[in-house]
Amino acid sequence: MKSVLITGGAGYIGSHVVKLLGENTDYNITVIDNLSTGKKEAVLYGDLIEEDLSNFNVISEIFSEKKFDAIIHFAASIIVPESVTDPLKYYSNNTINTIKLLGVALQYKVKYFIFSSTAAVYGIPDEIPIRETTPVNPINPYGMSKLMSERVLVDTAKANKNFRYIILRYFNVAGASSDGKIGQNFPQATHLIKKAAQTVIGKEGYLEIYGTDYDTPDGTGVRDYIHVEDLAAAHLSALEYLKEGNSSGIFNCGYDKGYSVREVIDEMKKVSGIDFAVKESARRPGDPPILIADNSKILSHLNWRPQFNNLAIICKTALEWEKTCSKLKVRL
Repeated sequence: MKSVLITGGAGYIGSHVVKLLGENTDYNITVIDNLSTGKKEAVLYGDLIEEDLSNFNVISEIFSEKKFDAIIHFAASIIVPESVTDPLKYYSNNTINTIKLLGVALQYKVKYFIFSSTAAVYGIPDEIPIRETTPVNPINPYGMSKLMSERVLVDTAKANKNFRYIILRYFNVAGASSDGKIGQNFPQATHLIKKAAQTVIGKEGYLEIYGTDYDTPDGTGVRDYIHVEDLAAAHLSALEYLKEGNSSGIFNCGYDKGYSVREVIDEMKKVSGIDFAVKESARRPGDPPILIADNSKILSHLNWRPQFNNLAIICKTALEWEKTCSKLKVRL
């Protein structure tokens, strides 16, 4: 297996996977990204093709030329509140484009497919920590668009014996590369740790807490935060797992540990030494109270062990990236 396509590889998670693949393997890497949210300067390895997955004929031509062995599919819209107000965007960009991509993959006999999914497929789970067997019941269009894509992928593999997949359900991804080269460069970012880091450096006047009346120890939402480099490593492990002849599967990507919004804020204040302003607001639509991964399956099946399972490290790398962006005046 030598040729890998990474869709959305100029984005936050995709660019870290490209970086890790480029530094540690001899894969031929091709990135397709429409650069609507990704940045070309974040693609440190491989060939970048600026294109949208909805342009079916162009994508098919790329497949004909490149002869991919594997696809790692990140390209998607990811903002939960926006999915509630503009669901058609999410079903079109996330689900329909995935279906089209799968069709091209089968046409050109791609063997392996790694799918970027989300803990949002679980909705408000009735068990914590969440296992891969926990019933799925998304409460927002973003989660449903990903679950629909999962279902199509599973059924496609059942009907095509030479095609296998890994679905990785991410919990809350945060932090930046430990060498400071890339990080979360998403415009209008909504992720807590990034927003906290932006508040520290003065890009934001205050940090907003959305909901203080959840049924949690301190009333704020609890999330399992996974460092982006650990998540990137999970994708490499998934590729090797399929390459070794293992069956398709679904894996949670998290640390089996949750932190509340207030705990994250306290940690960022400690790491930065800045007591920044915080404002309490109402809940956002589509936000569950608690999401924590049971990661026993990925630990037992894939050759993956977290290296950055530490909230202080996650906050520190996120903060250092924001400082770098501020100095370089990178458009965020």
